Amino acid sequence: MRSGEMMDVLITGGTLVDGTGAPPRRADVLLRDGRVARAGEGSRAGHVIDASGLVVAPGFVDLHSHADFTLAEQPDAEACVRQGVTTVVTGNCGLSTFPAPAFGVDLDSFAATVAAARPAINVAPLVGHGALRAAVLGQEQRQATAEELAEMRRLLAVAAEQGVYGLTTGLIYAPGSFADTAEIEALATEATLHGLLYATHMRDEGDRLIEAVQEAIGVARASGARLQISHLKAMGPANHGKVAAALEMLDTAAADGLDVACDVYPYTASSTTLTSRLPGWALDGGNQALLERLADPEARERILDGMRPAVGRTFLPEGVIIATLGPGRFADRVGDSIAAVAKDLDVEPSEAVLEVLAAHQASVGIVNHAMAEQDVDLVLRHPSAAVASDGWVMRAPGEGHPHPRSFGTFARVLGRYTRERGLLGLAESVRKMTSLPASRIAMAERGTIVPGQVADVVVFDPERVGDLATYADPWQYAAGMRDVFVAGQAVLRDGEITGARPGRVLRRTAG
Repeated sequence: MRSGEMMDVLITGGTLVDGTGAPPRRADVLLRDGRVARAGEGSRAGHVIDASGLVVAPGFVDLHSHADFTLAEQPDAEACVRQGVTTVVTGNCGLSTFPAPAFGVDLDSFAATVAAARPAINVAPLVGHGALRAAVLGQEQRQATAEELAEMRRLLAVAAEQGVYGLTTGLIYAPGSFADTAEIEALATEATLHGLLYATHMRDEGDRLIEAVQEAIGVARASGARLQISHLKAMGPANHGKVAAALEMLDTAAADGLDVACDVYPYTASSTTLTSRLPGWALDGGNQALLERLADPEARERILDGMRPAVGRTFLPEGVIIATLGPGRFADRVGDSIAAVAKDLDVEPSEAVLEVLAAHQASVGIVNHAMAEQDVDLVLRHPSAAVASDGWVMRAPGEGHPHPRSFGTFARVLGRYTRERGLLGLAESVRKMTSLPASRIAMAERGTIVPGQVADVVVFDPERVGDLATYADPWQYAAGMRDVFVAGQAVLRDGEITGARPGRVLRRTAG
């Protein structure tokens, strides 16, 4: 089948895992005019694909992605395609490219930019609270006035009318971290009025994890919002095991009638910005203001005083690995830990963090090793937990030393956690990647293989599928995915990228 060619395709002889959680079964799948026409026996088509010995499943929906910042430059999205991801949900952690009224940027202009890039995969956008707050208050650490809150609600309503699927917060990231609970409740209430999901990177994932879960559930209770807790985890040895209590809280809230769920990536390291190690007040005014504080000995010492209590608890210097930074003094330390930098500088780890930030315009990405495998297992097994990458790298190779989750998340669940360890059954693993995330954003036409659904379909080898990217060598695509269809067009065929780019920005319709 040539790049971009649309024709009837019959996938025959495979084991169908339809995304609903139903047991795998032998079934042929017919794709016609970009839709699933039939899933069963006796179909016919002009193009037949033999899937004997392989699994046929819905295309995977990555519920937590930051591809909105990279997809326009890397539209082939090979890192996603080779994992079977056909839709990425963007705008997470309170971070989205819109709205930015001062620059004329909204969902419509974002969609136009993506359309011009012709991506291979679909984008389902959320809107970030951080973007809303920056548009109205800038980077100031203060309470919003009634007029400013009303303007944020207005911008959220506009985004909802344009078709976003939800509102997100990143309550550890400035400027979202500057908002109080009342501000979040007001915006979540606006989101509820428009039928949107509320997804949150909570205010704390370490020593105050339980309090952060309480806040998130309280926002859902006060606003009526559907709640998604992003990448649920516990950071630092002192907090390992707390996810059990967090999941119990979600179960209790669900029993009380709230619509609550979470997502998880299958790794014991996170990836974030080095500024996230700092006390929140240090980021008041943005990166330029931070750099000025770092140049002021008194302010710098105050920042250090705020950082030191976390060392050994939620800030593990040997586990904080420099992933990305621009030119400067420490450009050759990508892949090294803050502990190693501190040793070479003969300073304490907190001081090493400030040295690196000051030398690189406060823009430094890290991989942070601070989680427990048992916690990952517990969250991954929970029925409400969807699989999500929290990734943004779309293509290999590239610059820096990124987290391997951009290349391996979905294949890792199918390989390590399903085939090798048996933590999940195949049908449940696929459900957590397809119908569950699609249902969280109320995306009705994707996530299952039943007649009438959009023909986002993957075919993979259950004995070979797995991740190859590692922390030491992250720039490696996943293995075992043979065919990937987006709206009935093959973007991966017989293990080779076809060049077809049928993806688009999806929009939620009211009702």
